[in-house]
Amino acid sequence: MTQSNDGVRDLPPSGKLVLKVLEYNGGLTQKQIVEKSRLSQRTVRDALDRLQEQDIVEKNIYVPDARQNLYTLSVEEESPIEAEASLD
Repeated sequence: MTQSNDGVRDLPPSGKLVLKVLEYNGGLTQKQIVEKSRLSQRTVRDALDRLQEQDIVEKNIYVPDARQNLYTLSVEEESPIEAEASLD
């Protein structure tokens, strides 16, 4: 089992939801994640921080508006949640 799978397993449900939103929609800003997930801004920010600490999500500059960041999944081959499900 890889470290990212352990990290996903330890995430709260809100972190897993943010991960799924990014998986289905590709790169999004924090505001877009809040709109799609219907989570609070603070909850999304905390989830993104955890996901970045575990190198599951990357933060880049959002070109249309450099004041915002674009969040994308670090691993494109297989999502961490799918990898976890295949282990069960």
